[in-house]
Order: sequence, then C-alpha cells, then structure tokens
Amino acid sequence: MDGVWKCPGCPAGPDWKFDMAALVAELPWLEPLAECPQDSIFHAEGDVLTHLGMVLGELAQLPAFRELPEQDRHIVFAGTILHDIAKPECTFIEDGRVRSPGHSVKGVHKARRLLVDDPAFHSPSFAIREQILAQVRYHGLPANFLNHPRPERKVIQGGMTARLDLLAILAEADHRGRICLTPNDDTMTRIGLFPDFCRETGCWDGPYPFANDHSRFMYFRNENNSPMAELYDDTAGEVTLLAGLPGSGKSTWLTTTGKGLDAISLDEIREELDVDPRDDQSAVIAKAYDLARQHLRKKQPFVWNATNITRRMRNRLIDLCADYKARTRIIYVEPPIPVIRRQNREREKTVPVGVWERLFDKLEVPTLAEAHQVEYVLDDPTDGR
Repeated sequence: MDGVWKCPGCPAGPDWKFDMAALVAELPWLEPLAECPQDSIFHAEGDVLTHLGMVLGELAQLPAFRELPEQDRHIVFAGTILHDIAKPECTFIEDGRVRSPGHSVKGVHKARRLLVDDPAFHSPSFAIREQILAQVRYHGLPANFLNHPRPERKVIQGGMTARLDLLAILAEADHRGRICLTPNDDTMTRIGLFPDFCRETGCWDGPYPFANDHSRFMYFRNENNSPMAELYDDTAGEVTLLAGLPGSGKSTWLTTTGKGLDAISLDEIREELDVDPRDDQSAVIAKAYDLARQHLRKKQPFVWNATNITRRMRNRLIDLCADYKARTRIIYVEPPIPVIRRQNREREKTVPVGVWERLFDKLEVPTLAEAHQVEYVLDDPTDGR
C-alpha cells in the first residue's frame, strides 16, 4: 500500500480499463445480484448485476471521475459497487411492478460488514469506510432531491455525512448505466441541477455551516426551522452518551477521559436488579431514566453508559435531554473491529458472538445531525499510544 486505500477493480489511467468478470471473481458475493430482477420500465437492461456492470463501465468513462484525486476515485468506485447491494433483500413485485424500497438504508448495514470482513477491501479506515457508506445511503439523492417537499433540507441532511461532489458523480454513472423506457425522462436534468442547488444551499463544499452547534441541533429537531437561523443557546448542563459495540472500550473511556463524571450504567443496573441482558429490560430502562431525570432536574452533568448503537436508541435519551434543555454530547468508541471482537471475547461478561454480530449488523454510527457534539474515539487501546 502507498498510503492510498484501494478498492478492488478500480480503473486507473492511462487506459482506464474495467473488467466486470474479474471484479465478480474477486467479489463473489456480487453473483446473487444476477438473480435479482428490476423494473422493466426504469431498468430495461435487466437484473441488478447487469445494471451494476453498466454503471461501473459508465463511471470509468466519466471525465469527472477520472479527474478526481486517486483516493476519491477509490471511494466513489467502492460506493458504486455497493450502492445496490441490498436490493435482493428488498425487492418484491407489486401490481406487476418490481420494487425495492429501503435498499439504500439496508445497504449501509450490509456494505459495512463487507468493508470490514472481506479481505479484498483491505480494511479501509473509519473515515473512508463511513464516506463509502454515506455514498451508498444517499446515492439516490441527486436524482430525486427535487421530488421532496423540502429539497433544501434533504441536501443539507445528506451533506452532513456524504461528500455531495462525489455523490453527484456516482448518481450520473448510475443513471447512464441503465435503460429507462419512461417517456420524457428528466433524471439527467435533475442530476445536472444538483451541484448548483447544493452550492446555493451552502453544502456543496462540506456540511452546511450552521451559526452554532445549538442552531444545528435544533434545525434537525424542528422541520420548520431555517438553517440560517442563529438560535440563542439556552442549554444548561451537559449529558454525554457513550456509544459503541460491546467490547469497544466505553467503560475504559469512562474511567480515564470521563473520570469524575457521574455515570448511569445499564450494565450496573442490570447487575443491581439481577436482570439478565437476554430478559425483559423494562425495569432496567425505567430505573436508568429515573436517575437521568434526577440529574437533569438539577442540571448536573452525567454520562449514559450503554451501547446506543442505533439512532433510535440514542434519540430517546436525547429527546429527554432536550425537554430539560440540556446539551448533548455523543462519544462514539470504535477501535478496529477485530480488536472489539477480541476484547468482547476477553471480557468477564462476554456478549455471545451471535448477539454481538447481530448488534454489528444494526450499527448506525452517530452524526452531527443528532447532538450538539459528536466525538469519535478510534484508537486501538492495545497499540501503546
């Protein structure tokens, strides 16, 4: 490796050759895509694998793709390989039409596992992996943003995690790599408008520059807020949510960096109440939230120590904090996934492997659309740093 993470099959100059058969041989999990049908009107070319081959071929020919810095080309190519990876699980036929709703959302979870566990992907860094996944999640945005009642909000939301300049390139290749039989199809026109719309909105070159973190926090909590509003920060007290897979090192962070902060630990409450993690957790959750309310009423900072691996899990506590006008901070802990798996196996109270893997498949990495502040703790605690 020369310092650039490289995606298998990514074409390079001067000839920019792309070999779909070689890519499928290297990534055999692509083969089932050939059995997944697509709508005969929007995808007259046929199955998903046929479409993918056409898209990757178009991508290799795009001047915008070729002109990207090398690392960006590999990110876009990986996102393109994975953009429809969940279609087989999401596809069904309704009223004679083939549909695959939710495949971009489900695709993020499936793609994360492939990027982590398939040796062909050479273990991308956290930042590269999450950018690839953002491309998967929002690959339909450039073609569809004008269909939303609030297109400005959709592009601001997508731009919180996805580089929209890269997304525009993927979307153009995605459209060019299909045969659409819809009369007067204007998809390419909408994709062409996307860059200027994002520039005018203020999120083409990076996440939207909110006036302050409280304005950003409230914007994503209230659909009627303007992104340009500079809201007065009337919060008092700060709540820290630890988030991460079992074995990631959340408790280690608490005893080192978070030393001195009051902590509400779901594991400790389970032990106190003698509740097994596999049993009904309602009593554990009820006590934890009662303790949280006690701190919030007094404006006392505290740490909520739990896995918090999905946005839904985090939102419940963040909603409570917002009701009490407390600031929210998320600390997401993720050393390399092999390290987390090993640390979980070595813990005194190991989470069963099957349970751990199911949690991994549900993982949603926190973003700045959720809290006032998000910090990522990514170091391997065993590497001596």
